[in-house]
Amino acid sequence: MIPELGHFSLILSLFVALVLGLLGLAGGQTGRRDWLALTRPATQALWLLTALGYGCLTYAFYSNDFSVVYVVQHSNSHLPDIYRIAGVWGGHEGSLLLWHFMLTTWMLAVSLFSRQLPDTMVARVLGVLGLVAVGFLVFMLFTSNPFLRLADIPADGRDLNPLLQDPGLVFHPPMLYMGYVGLAIPFAFAIAALLNGRLDAAWARWSRPWATAAWIFLTLGIALGSWWAYYELGWGGWWFWDPVENASFLPWLVSAALIHSLAVTEKRGLFRNWTIVLAITAFSLSLLGTFLVRSGVLTSVHAFATDPRRGVFILIFLCVVVGGSLTLFAMRAGKVRSGGAFALVSRETFLLLNNVLLTTAAASVLLGTLYPLIVDSLNLGKLSVGPPYFNAVFVPIMVPVLLFMVVGTFARWKSDGALDLARKLGASALASLVLGCSLPLLAGPWSALAALGLSLALWIVLSSLQQIYRQVRSTTNWRATPWSFWGMHLAHIGIAVSVVGVTMVKGYETEKDVRMGLGDTVAVGGYTFRLTGIRETEGPNYRADVGDVELSRNGQILRLLHPEKRTYFSSAMPMTEAAIDTGLARDVYVSLGERLEGGEHPVWAVRVYYKPFVNWIWGGGLLMALGGAMATLDRRYRSKRARAATGVTVKGVAA
Repeated sequence: MIPELGHFSLILSLFVALVLGLLGLAGGQTGRRDWLALTRPATQALWLLTALGYGCLTYAFYSNDFSVVYVVQHSNSHLPDIYRIAGVWGGHEGSLLLWHFMLTTWMLAVSLFSRQLPDTMVARVLGVLGLVAVGFLVFMLFTSNPFLRLADIPADGRDLNPLLQDPGLVFHPPMLYMGYVGLAIPFAFAIAALLNGRLDAAWARWSRPWATAAWIFLTLGIALGSWWAYYELGWGGWWFWDPVENASFLPWLVSAALIHSLAVTEKRGLFRNWTIVLAITAFSLSLLGTFLVRSGVLTSVHAFATDPRRGVFILIFLCVVVGGSLTLFAMRAGKVRSGGAFALVSRETFLLLNNVLLTTAAASVLLGTLYPLIVDSLNLGKLSVGPPYFNAVFVPIMVPVLLFMVVGTFARWKSDGALDLARKLGASALASLVLGCSLPLLAGPWSALAALGLSLALWIVLSSLQQIYRQVRSTTNWRATPWSFWGMHLAHIGIAVSVVGVTMVKGYETEKDVRMGLGDTVAVGGYTFRLTGIRETEGPNYRADVGDVELSRNGQILRLLHPEKRTYFSSAMPMTEAAIDTGLARDVYVSLGERLEGGEHPVWAVRVYYKPFVNWIWGGGLLMALGGAMATLDRRYRSKRARAATGVTVKGVAA
């Protein structure tokens, strides 16, 4: 009965979402109080129904209900409990249900934490989100139903993909989906503002904390995914420019531009059209990522579906969302009065330049991701676009982004002087250049790219510390400084920390692939690895060969590492579990490959790495997310008092 209850809850959810969408938009446009009063209760009912459906599927996994097709495909009675629960989103149908649950959770948050906003605006926002939910529910019920039953119930399931049997599955997909789906909120605010005809500072202020919150989750999700791939795949890489990795990186770049554009719209009433386009683009790219992962057009360790019919549905949905929103924007954009003027040297200019560069970087990644698919679909042959393209195109675009990011924080609104900016930035720029060019000599052979990366990172950190020092000195009560100030600089320092990690690991990592028998040693990065033994062990659903590798430096034993080579019972799929000794300034990494020779003197393929500062990549991501959280918690967004709008109203459209 549990699967039937879950299926019925999704059918009711579709009905409620459709009613919410129609009532929300109609009530928002007409102002009818009875319709407006229904939008929040309908949103809460939609969340409860979705939570019920999600709970039913989770119970089916936990109780090993192998009458459900999806449970058979992605679970097994020997699977540990934690992976039976996380296995709900380990495949296509369940991940789509998680997506919808995240969407309704965001909708619930809007209904609960937007009491200070006009009811008509909230109704429009919830109405737009309700129609988005309708699209996903139709897709789920008609092409990807997670509650389909089997007539002949098997004795056991096929097991969860061994790649996913890792703690990363518990944290990475929910975090990433919260970011993906959260971009629907600024999109809905943008559509609501277009429908309302008010593209003003009030709309930007309402939308900005939601956009920042989505960006925070997306940042954490991408960082967790990178870390998971790093230690789980056994290749020692932290980013592979995989098309599905790119699918999450694209909306991250555009949403970063969006939150900065919202700041200008809120403070100065400028960039209104630009901000609307970015909000639409960010959500559209999250839908595009859904299409890439679930359409079957990609072959990737991250991809879920292999049924192109599902991809066609998502593609149609994507065209409806993008086409409809851009059509509405085209109808409204020409009626918006231009905002105030700003000089060539001003904060507005540098923020605009950075936004253009971020969207250009996103376009370059999008081109490299889609071009091979387009060539293949036209039967023009197979083409692979890999790291050489992305490194050659993406990196040069990001260098000026880092430069303008610093200059923009020092420039004044409306107008500033080039000489004044040079005086304020000169000392930190010179110090950064000298240190950045000197530090690579301590790490190994001098490298121009390493010097460039370290100089930029140091400039960001020193300039942020300079502004913090000035703020503390010039304010009698520095504790009253807005949280957004501290959050901005913490996020910028986080970017610098990640740049240091990327620069150092790309410039100075070393690796060796070797044959090792018992007692053999190999030296990498000043560390010595000695294989002292290989033993067999069994886990709950796998058998493993476990290596005992002695790690030493300068003759002193530091610790014993235990890389594994696992074979899972249900799939006979071999998996590498790397062993990593982590430090603040480096990782020492060893993975066990295949047995090359047996007998009394077995020989194994072993891969060892020395990776300087690799953890700074993810540490920087954490700092970025913390900075974004501080900005979101700024007291301006926690005020319960509705503020008067200061922007403009579209001519000829009712407010």
